[in-house]
Amino acid sequence: MKPTAYLINTARGPIVQESALIQALQEHWIAGAGLDVFEKEPLPAGSLLRELENVILTPHGLAWTKELSRDNSREACEHILTLAQGEPPASIVNKEVVHRHAFQAKLERYRRLA
Repeated sequence: MKPTAYLINTARGPIVQESALIQALQEHWIAGAGLDVFEKEPLPAGSLLRELENVILTPHGLAWTKELSRDNSREACEHILTLAQGEPPASIVNKEVVHRHAFQAKLERYRRLA
């Protein structure tokens, strides 16, 4: 990475070797870092990452709001009810699954029960 670069990790903590990152930040090999995941969760109180001025740390659950929890629950219930009526959910991710024989057979069984 060039000296003006910022390392951002919001995926998984072990992707980044924290000791190497701390050295890169202390010696200004990179401009900074933004992290919401860490090698050890929660980030230990004595971690140097907490002390560096060129680091921003946030909790990984930052997006978990009351609205997100409510809407996730509501959508899960809607999908269950849709499936119970023998129909595939509208926002299915792996759309090719809908065309599989086993999935269609399950939907048909649910339709007969509805």
